[in-house]
Amino acid sequence: MKKQNSKVLSRRSFLGTIGTTTAALTIVPNYVISGLGHKAPSDMINVAGIGIASQGSLDIQQIATPDVPVKPFTPGQLAGLSKSGQEYQAMVIKWTQAMPKQPGEPKPVKLANIYALCDVDSNYAANTFASYPKAKIYSDWRQMIEKEKSIDAVVIATPDHNHAPIAAAFIKEKKHIYLEKPMAKTIYECRKLAELAKQYDVVTQMGNQGHATEGTRKTVEWIQSGVIGDVREVNCYTSSPIWPQGNIPRPAGVNIPKNLNWDVWLGPAPEKAFNPELCHFAWRGLWDYGTGAIGDLGAHILDAVAWALNLGLPSRIQATSTPYSSDYMPLAESVVYEFPDRFTPGIGYMPAVKVTWSDGGLQPPRPATLEPGRPIGAATYIGDRGIIMHDSHGAMPELVPANAAFKGPDPWIARTGNNFEDWIDGIKNGKKSGNDFSWSSKVTEIMLLTNIAIQAQKANKILEYDAANMKFTNLPEANNFFGYEYRKGWTL
Repeated sequence: MKKQNSKVLSRRSFLGTIGTTTAALTIVPNYVISGLGHKAPSDMINVAGIGIASQGSLDIQQIATPDVPVKPFTPGQLAGLSKSGQEYQAMVIKWTQAMPKQPGEPKPVKLANIYALCDVDSNYAANTFASYPKAKIYSDWRQMIEKEKSIDAVVIATPDHNHAPIAAAFIKEKKHIYLEKPMAKTIYECRKLAELAKQYDVVTQMGNQGHATEGTRKTVEWIQSGVIGDVREVNCYTSSPIWPQGNIPRPAGVNIPKNLNWDVWLGPAPEKAFNPELCHFAWRGLWDYGTGAIGDLGAHILDAVAWALNLGLPSRIQATSTPYSSDYMPLAESVVYEFPDRFTPGIGYMPAVKVTWSDGGLQPPRPATLEPGRPIGAATYIGDRGIIMHDSHGAMPELVPANAAFKGPDPWIARTGNNFEDWIDGIKNGKKSGNDFSWSSKVTEIMLLTNIAIQAQKANKILEYDAANMKFTNLPEANNFFGYEYRKGWTL
């Protein structure tokens, strides 16, 4: 307890000092803030959404309540999706209907003005377009960036392979960026976006909602306050993917529907034929467009781990998987990352830690103290004095075995509101968001190292990673996977 209290007190003292200093610096007149190129807190910023049919629609609804309620997808709209996309949307509708209804009318949200909307599929995005009738409509984001100079910030929720080119273009126009997870398809793109965001001094945020939750903050406070002692092992798990992956061929090309701008959907990816089984959700499992289960769920699970343990980048990584093809990623994989010991202010040195990732239904070993019948969590931290487990997004951290009487240390991490409130507040007040690209690029790089290790597994080596120079020192051919050649006409 003495060790725990000293950690909590040192953080309180440190944070209290920082809070006092920050308050002194940020209480300035609005005209001073505007003169620095930042929006005054009272100003309404103009937000554009790109990729707004599914997740993007949910994102912008968190920023501004629709003027017209968003209608459910019609059978005709769903008919144009991949089979896994149809199943996913049916699941979303089922979850929505099962959610308990809050008494009274929900309070309208108006963090910003939804100024423009862009989506390559006019049919799939029709309901969102109709819900913001004042917004300007585009199917090609390049036309939007050229014509709409009044845009202040952009929400990007396209497939992974389009994240970096779109974000980079808007950053260079000094537009603030909310970018869905994962930040990018490749590690090179992640590092480039973080570099550009710093160079152009824009407020960025990755769409990892769990970073702003109470559960994640509790996990960080419990781990860093020494509740379970030193942590040397963490096991992470998801049952995904829930879309096609494995040793399967790419479906044959068919005619492109008139409602789809396939050229813009492809973006920097290789020129290949269209098939509905490639679009709208199913793309996650293809090497050309997605990043697999780790790209979809990794940020929601690994973010709390990286924050709680102050992880940098791994020094060693190895992976094994089920068979895969030249088009599709494996259906299941198991990955081991090794992180060296590191110094954390207020704590001291934290020991080296091994982090494992399992997906596709492969579960990590059950801790001996985990009660029979109790499901294993998305992340399990094994300390020398106990175990903590939580679900995806850092949700519901608990001790193993369960202890209803445990309250944990007093909170010491600032609570910032949800991901969108944090981002908009940063734009208005000229400050970084909690999950900006300087942080989220590192979390995403950990995730994307998985896909490199999968492709390099036939070499039968544990990859030695020189993160400072972005290279593998014992397998030079694996360095070819840090990026790829963009299709002609597309740049970063």
